[in-house]
Amino acid sequence: MEPTGVELARRYAAEIVGPLLSHRFPSLPYAAGRLGTGSEVLGLDDAISRDHDWGLRLTLLLPEAAVERCAEVSAVLEAELPQAYGLPVRFALTGDARVAHRVEVATLPDFVRSRIGLDPLDGLTTADWLSMTGQVVLEVTAGAVFADHDGALTRTREALRWYPGDLWAVLVAVDWHRLAQELPLAGRAGERGDDLGSRVVSARLVGVAMHLGFLLERRWPPYPKWLGSLFSSLPRAGVVTPDLTAAVGASTWQERQERLGAALEMLQVLQRDVGLPTVTGAALQPFFARPFVVVRDEVEQVLLGSVTDPDVLRAHPAGSVEQWVDAVRVLGPSATRARVSAAVRFDATH
Repeated sequence: MEPTGVELARRYAAEIVGPLLSHRFPSLPYAAGRLGTGSEVLGLDDAISRDHDWGLRLTLLLPEAAVERCAEVSAVLEAELPQAYGLPVRFALTGDARVAHRVEVATLPDFVRSRIGLDPLDGLTTADWLSMTGQVVLEVTAGAVFADHDGALTRTREALRWYPGDLWAVLVAVDWHRLAQELPLAGRAGERGDDLGSRVVSARLVGVAMHLGFLLERRWPPYPKWLGSLFSSLPRAGVVTPDLTAAVGASTWQERQERLGAALEMLQVLQRDVGLPTVTGAALQPFFARPFVVVRDEVEQVLLGSVTDPDVLRAHPAGSVEQWVDAVRVLGPSATRARVSAAVRFDATH
């Protein structure tokens, strides 16, 4: 059986890269792991993953004070690494046609900034948290770590573990707000014979419900390719996967509403279980005299009423950048995310 990307990286670090570094740079502290991009970082790689950007890859992180040694270390690796270790050591990547070793050498702060746009060890403001997506945080926190000599990588990952409490509550309220805005629309479109429109709205709402599930589990959501895989593995929110799947695949608007509604009621129970404020009774109610349902206003209000930090309250109703933007070219570059996020400021009274 072929090794996974993480198993391959672990052996590569232990048997090839680590001994070479100990010999050539015996006093140089570093952290090593399989971080950044790639399905293997999330533990989701398979045989298909190996057709590009997969192989002997490693992230080697030096202290900030050793920034001038990064090029030296990379050059030594290029000169002294073997040609192969079961697989070729040197190969091209998407966007980089050079045939070179793929041990990424950087300082820890530079690597983290390349992903999330800032160094969390400097402290994170509300605006900083709102500018990050789950995927970019996972590129720092999800991968396997094989060495961390000074503990700085561990401290960095700990700083990114989860949102501060008030901000967590607000972002959960934002997802309920998003659901409340469109939940009756799926039924209304279907009732008027617009089945395609009903399906599109329902699918979008399922995506919001999944994001809400990740929030309630205190887990960072990945980018769309792996969203369903990781959601279904969530220990508590994952139980609504059958209802959400049925909502997307249902042939009538009534079934879509029923299955999505059942999932949202279960997520409301989970919200109570994780210690966030909830309403008494059902989360949904009839939409006027029509045969549709909507999220009760109190579901959102009880969460916002628990927040004491006015700066955090201003994050509502836009929320984090991934809650209102889905364009890859916006969410990818950290500088673009920061600019877009900073441009939106909502007054909580509106």
